[in-house]
Amino acid sequence: MLLVTLWSSLLALTAQGVAQDYGTSPPVYPSPPSTGIGWEVAFTQAQAFVSNLTLEEKAQLVTGTEGPCVGNIGGIPRVGFDGLCLQDGPLAIRQATYASVFPAGLTAAASWDRGLIYLRGLFLGAEFKGKGSHVALGPVVGPLGRSAYGGRGWESFSPDPYLTGVAAENTIWGMQRSGVQACLKHYIGNEQETHRNPALSPNGTTIEAVSSNIDDRTMHELYLWPFAHGVRAGTASIMCSYNRLNGSYGCQNSKTLNGLLKTELGFQGYVMSDWQATHAGVHAIKAGLDMDMPGSIGGLQNTSFFGGNVTRAIKNGTLDQDRLDDMARRIMTPYFYLNQNEYPPVDKTEPTLNSNYPPYDHPFTFGASNVDVRNGHGQLIRDIAAAGTVLLKNTNDALPLKAPKTLGVFGNDAGDLVNGQYFLTSAFQNPFGYEYGTLPIAGGSGTGRLSYLVSPLEALKARAALDGTLVQYILNNNLLTQPSGLGAIVPVPEVCLVFLKSWASEGSDRASLEADWDSSAVVSSVAAYCNNTVVITHSAGLNVMPWANNPNVTAILAAHLPGQESGNAIVDILYGTVNPSGKLPYTIALSESDYRFSDITNSTKLLETEDPNAWQSNFTEGLLIDYRHFDYYNKSVLYEFGFGLSYTTFDMFDLSTDMPNTTINPLPDSLPIAPGGNPSLWQIACTVNVTVMNTGDVAGAAVPQLYLSFPPIPSPMPTPLNVLRGFDKIWLEPSESQTASFLLTRRDLSYWNVETQEWVIPIGAFEVTVGFSSRDLWLKGQLTVTERD
Repeated sequence: MLLVTLWSSLLALTAQGVAQDYGTSPPVYPSPPSTGIGWEVAFTQAQAFVSNLTLEEKAQLVTGTEGPCVGNIGGIPRVGFDGLCLQDGPLAIRQATYASVFPAGLTAAASWDRGLIYLRGLFLGAEFKGKGSHVALGPVVGPLGRSAYGGRGWESFSPDPYLTGVAAENTIWGMQRSGVQACLKHYIGNEQETHRNPALSPNGTTIEAVSSNIDDRTMHELYLWPFAHGVRAGTASIMCSYNRLNGSYGCQNSKTLNGLLKTELGFQGYVMSDWQATHAGVHAIKAGLDMDMPGSIGGLQNTSFFGGNVTRAIKNGTLDQDRLDDMARRIMTPYFYLNQNEYPPVDKTEPTLNSNYPPYDHPFTFGASNVDVRNGHGQLIRDIAAAGTVLLKNTNDALPLKAPKTLGVFGNDAGDLVNGQYFLTSAFQNPFGYEYGTLPIAGGSGTGRLSYLVSPLEALKARAALDGTLVQYILNNNLLTQPSGLGAIVPVPEVCLVFLKSWASEGSDRASLEADWDSSAVVSSVAAYCNNTVVITHSAGLNVMPWANNPNVTAILAAHLPGQESGNAIVDILYGTVNPSGKLPYTIALSESDYRFSDITNSTKLLETEDPNAWQSNFTEGLLIDYRHFDYYNKSVLYEFGFGLSYTTFDMFDLSTDMPNTTINPLPDSLPIAPGGNPSLWQIACTVNVTVMNTGDVAGAAVPQLYLSFPPIPSPMPTPLNVLRGFDKIWLEPSESQTASFLLTRRDLSYWNVETQEWVIPIGAFEVTVGFSSRDLWLKGQLTVTERD
């Protein structure tokens, strides 16, 4: 047993704020001004720039306008400012031609690979910059993934805040290293699409958007956690969300914007609204909103909560000039920090992709048309897609394939697209997406325009040709579920591959967690015909798998949303060119009913309400979402969080813990807040080491994971039994071993004390467990915290 003594009295870290009762949102004013921490030179440039602007020009700088991009800040030629171009989204520069479509955030998280996630951000950023886009609207950490039914969970990373935080910071580092501003979104509690915006009742009453009601501890330890990572990583901007938060709209909630984000986390950049998420002018500005997008109200030009209202408010004294100057400095500081005063012009083709055509109210500088920014990024996309594919079942080494004589390919997800290469179609227009064609990405503003797509069937045919394999296929799910649907397949293939898909899109939540298009019947039909059936899922979220224990289903691969290299990536895995190393970034339960602990708020009564405030979503599950819920209530699952098989095997041994110093000296509570919060929170408290060895016959990557079990915490709400607090991805040749080191910060060891409004390390014994998933834990140790004499 390992014993480490830490002085708890050193680790009560003060954070500014007011205790927040459940269901309320206390006022926090004024909005704290930026001081440019970490961006000092750029901040000085921004100060000089803003001091040279007129009042009207400052108002223009904070107000969106029509233009060539999804969001636009008009240019000010008098001072040499060409404006800002803001573009979707988290996996591609959505509207652009000759641009790449990367794997979704969900897929990146399933890779558990910091390096690949960083490169994904780096290459994404390079493409945005090449098209003249100053701001990339991503990455996404809200929704975090409270509900498995969330329609946009695939845009984010994982319902675990630690994994999501690590993925967000590496994405931001990569994007901004390329020179493009990252916009971390959607802040905060944006955990469902259903009634995310206000609507009119049948009688014409305005029914306000759903209110996510979150207690203070859950806010800090769950939903705010990855945003802290993003702020510390230096994200230029943060997008506030559509929903209300404890009764107040996210883009005018002074507690979350002024209190949590700008004060407690020390955010130095600017807050922009989601599109049409602004519901007030001066009130929203005082509450912390810095930029209104798209600027107009309801798409009506020359009407805005900002714009002329800002200049009038300054002149009549209802808004301080200092606050407007702070908004402008916050916007311009990352602009200068990333040297965007010297930047490629906007691709001239972009205006044709928007509803508003030139001439615009403000000047924009255009460059060449159809600039090709893909720059050989296809190989990285293929690598990430393969790394984010999780092998869930592999009976009798059904995989990898070894030049089978015959191969069957089944399901409407296997073939090429038949409805075009742009997945903008909304969930309202098409709740299940398109029937035919593989699913490389999902829909809505987080989608991308594919310049090409390699389908699974196309890639399988090419690979089979090398082996002389006979490939037969049926892609019609309706036919496959008929009694004689497989009669045309002769002989019975040695291996049958079934491709399933699950669509989701912005604007609507998922209706089911099973794959779409009668998928269970398709699997049952094929498995009854073929006793070596391999199922591959492409899904905008997790799937329950009622067919998983069918003995004729010999292997299962969760391939998530792989992007444009879909077919090549899955063939790499199926044939063993790439040893699968993906791990689940969520839990797959035994049935849909197991996920009812955090349902989407939606009912017939609510849909028919005349009560303006009827839509209330109480996050009563607190900290217990995903694996935290299943572990706390000791529920069996099909495949646990962090699970994933390999074509090789691994061993783990030699757990040890090192302290950076023999004594941890106390830190003053009066340390200035820096981006990410109190700097002492991010200091390393201890290091846990473990050795991992490849005991199999082929090279592969292991993902050792560290979980912490906290000592008893004086809190009325349940504390999770185990929480992820470290992971690594280690490539190992056969018989090779390496040491994985997990750096635990004071924040990792702390909980949020709602009474003292501090991060506190609790007194007692922490259990440290390390393994290969949340329920496959090999080694245990202990850290003990005692009172200081």
